[in-house]
Amino acid sequence: MIKKFKTDEYVLFPIETSYISPNESLEKILNPVMDIVEDNDYLVIAETPIAISQGRLVDEMNFKPSFLAKFLSKIWSKYFWGYILGPILKIKKRTVNNLRRLPKESAYHKEVILQLYGLKHALKPASEAGVDLSNAPGTQVSLLPENPGDIAKKISKEIYEKTNKNIIVLIVDTDATYKKGKNSYFTGLPIAIKGIKSNMGVFGYLLGQIFENVGSTPLGCSQDLDVETAIKIANISENYQKSLENNMETIYAMKKNLEVNSGNNSGNNSGNSGNSGNIDISGNNNENNQNADFSNITIEMLDSITHTPAVVIRKIF
Repeated sequence: MIKKFKTDEYVLFPIETSYISPNESLEKILNPVMDIVEDNDYLVIAETPIAISQGRLVDEMNFKPSFLAKFLSKIWSKYFWGYILGPILKIKKRTVNNLRRLPKESAYHKEVILQLYGLKHALKPASEAGVDLSNAPGTQVSLLPENPGDIAKKISKEIYEKTNKNIIVLIVDTDATYKKGKNSYFTGLPIAIKGIKSNMGVFGYLLGQIFENVGSTPLGCSQDLDVETAIKIANISENYQKSLENNMETIYAMKKNLEVNSGNNSGNNSGNSGNSGNIDISGNNNENNQNADFSNITIEMLDSITHTPAVVIRKIF
């Protein structure tokens, strides 16, 4: 039975599933959705399960770190951001502390970003290009989904054909969108819905420290939705995800939750939910993170815990 939560304006129906494996269909998300949706509902799906279902995983160990990648991880992110830019820009102390403890493996990650997204994304200290480390097995990472707007439209069409219900589908990334003035929105992410200037990389991140962080970034939508509404709905879903006891926002949180759940399979978390888990940005890791080993995480381990990849949101009239 699907749970139900109420706010002053909305009713939320979290969709709980097992792990979405590489190249697997989205049926385990969509089937329960089709049992409950009504006209004008919002279906908010995290970007990571979409990307994984598309097979958009890469193994970072297949990317040999270049001199630039090593510089970006060891000098640029760890020291320049950790000890100079971070404090100057008043980035959260826990984030600064995590940057100062970046593991040597982060050079492989920087090389992936350099080759697939370019320097302006690799210059970000963390959460580069929305690449997700926290919901993939072994040394693999999940890229952003391909054509999220088209995917959202396809999902909405499929639901309509099977239920005769017209809903709005949003595919969302937890990386920030920022607001300048009254109606100017931007993000460092490579993609976003119409109305949000995207692909700004480190420049978007730097400007974002000056302007307002308005929350999560809608990557694709099945209808033309104004930016303010799209972000509002995305944030409602994200706030629910954050309320989960074992929310897996970082790769370290994932490791911890999997260790806990190895002795207790009833744990619930938002792994496979799309939080762009990163080595250093959210601050939920411990002081020994540079010694952590994530290469032994398997699909079976990820499948042993409950995931919440989507939330149905219904406005109360």
